[in-house]
Amino acid sequence: MPRSGPTRRPAAPAVPAALLPASEIDDDGAYTRRVFDGCDLAGTQAESIELEGCRITGTDLSGSRLTRAMLTDVVIERSSLANLRATSSSLVRAEITTCRMTGWSWSGGRLRDVTLRDCRVDLANFRSTAISNSLFEGCNLKRADFYGADLRGATFEDCDLTGAQFAKAQMDGARLVNCVLVEVNGVESMSGAAVSSRDIAALAYALAGALGISVTEND
Repeated sequence: MPRSGPTRRPAAPAVPAALLPASEIDDDGAYTRRVFDGCDLAGTQAESIELEGCRITGTDLSGSRLTRAMLTDVVIERSSLANLRATSSSLVRAEITTCRMTGWSWSGGRLRDVTLRDCRVDLANFRSTAISNSLFEGCNLKRADFYGADLRGATFEDCDLTGAQFAKAQMDGARLVNCVLVEVNGVESMSGAAVSSRDIAALAYALAGALGISVTEND
């Protein structure tokens, strides 16, 4: 049975008010209490970086490649993360707000206590990622790929999940509230998820197909 009760909100990132300016990211770099404001970091390639207690505002990180990155207590706002690809990476206690994240890839990694709010995250890749106590709110997640992801601690509120892929995902306890669920794939993996009553109709045809039920028009 789906877990009931109020949604536990992600823990807020601890970002200090006083931050030192930074403008580049290098391999093995450790950045603590830094602010990246209006930086052009498009196409950055870095391994084993650590960001802690940092704020990223109005910065272009599109097309970047991060390997074994660890981001903790981070706020990212009004930035471009389009086509950023992170592998074997962790994002812990983070808020990402009003960002362009089309084609964003965080596969085989970890998201814990993460909030994505009012972001464009279409065509994103979350394959085989463990997502715990995290919230997607008001996001465009069209055709996002959650194949094999652990979504047992994820909440989706007011999101467009048209054409999203959930095959092989773990969703017992996941919550979907006021979301667009048209043409989603892998509905058989939604066992145990809590879906708001107003959204369940959109799943009807996908559920029927998964159960081998033919839907015919009345004569």
